[in-house]
Amino acid sequence: MLDMKWIRQHSKAVQEAADRKGIAFSVEELLQADENRRRLLTRTEEGRQARNRLSQDIGRLLQEGRQGEANAAKAQVKEWNLRLSLLEEQLQQAEAATRELLLRAPNITAPDTPAGASDADNVAVRHVGSLPEWAFPPRDHMALAELHRLANVPRGVKTGGARSYYLTGAGVALHRAVQQLAMDMLEERGFQWMEVPLLVRGEALVNTGFFPLGRDQVYQVEGADSYLVGTSEAPLVSYYAGEIVDVSRPIRLAASSVCFRSEVGAAGRDVRGLYRVHQFSKVEQVVLCRDEAQESEGLLQEITANAEELLRRLELPYRVMAVCAGDMSQKTYKQYDIETWMPSREAYGETHSSSNLHDFQARRANIRYRDSDGRLRYCHTLNNTMVATPRILIPLLENHQEEDGAIRIPAALQPYLNGLAKLVPQGLQP
Repeated sequence: MLDMKWIRQHSKAVQEAADRKGIAFSVEELLQADENRRRLLTRTEEGRQARNRLSQDIGRLLQEGRQGEANAAKAQVKEWNLRLSLLEEQLQQAEAATRELLLRAPNITAPDTPAGASDADNVAVRHVGSLPEWAFPPRDHMALAELHRLANVPRGVKTGGARSYYLTGAGVALHRAVQQLAMDMLEERGFQWMEVPLLVRGEALVNTGFFPLGRDQVYQVEGADSYLVGTSEAPLVSYYAGEIVDVSRPIRLAASSVCFRSEVGAAGRDVRGLYRVHQFSKVEQVVLCRDEAQESEGLLQEITANAEELLRRLELPYRVMAVCAGDMSQKTYKQYDIETWMPSREAYGETHSSSNLHDFQARRANIRYRDSDGRLRYCHTLNNTMVATPRILIPLLENHQEEDGAIRIPAALQPYLNGLAKLVPQGLQP
């Protein structure tokens, strides 16, 4: 959420951000709502002052024996009470209307954010690793999963519906190995681990910028203010909601959690395999720091580098993309996506994302710190997908396959798999 005073002073920049991000939002409508709110607030405060003066006069008039004037003042107080009751109701409605519009206002974007309407307009920052060259027709991840009995999508669909799956046998072991490698790397880098709630209140999703615009992507418990998380970012940031924190050193948090997304709007896209599913596991990085642009920019580079190092350890080719404004969410100030080469798609596929939100989330969640002068300021928050499975299994299986269907295990994963260096085909599933 942006500061309303700042919006009044920079209304053109806010409207431009909405237009660049493709968000239907009118800053003029917000300014009009805010002006109405401020007008009603002024009238209400003036009315309260007038009523209070009259109430004080009543006691003085009675002491002076001026009963008639005291009765007239009482009548005026009664009249003011009626007026104030109406004004306070109107003010409450105006405040709610202003807040609803304010919650839809987008964050501005960094000056170096590329222009563009979709992910097709994202700009490559760097490519790392060489693409594999095949002397044989490579199998896709589902053929490899079947050959090694790593996953079963048909039975997942039978049980859970579309975009559901089972991981089985060595598929579970690979999933856990990648997650544990990511967790160990973050622990080495000073991140504090948390086990987070998977069900959160709507307020937590408003505070972190997932509501109101992303409501259709979230599963709600019927009849309850309770929602399944699509990322542990929401509970991690909400841990400090309403608090004053010490960010003399950045607060680095991490969680490994199951996540759920409805994937509304993705009908017909990526329906085969493990790329786009309703349930997945994710290791998340979240950082809170001072509201200094240089510091949060440095931390954005840091958490992105953490995810890149994981991919290098997995021996996977990837590229880092500067995300364009039109591919950004409402809350994001600056974003990088990391895309890993997926041979079956003959393209890079998104596997990681890093975002700097500046004070957008902290202002909503009321997370503040005291600066060197003792003044309260809102923190900057950042987040990164360190790894998400099963999606990362797609490039892991496909890039490391051999002609006979065997799969090489990267050296970094072998300690988590009892030293296993290669998966040997087991044959087709029954």
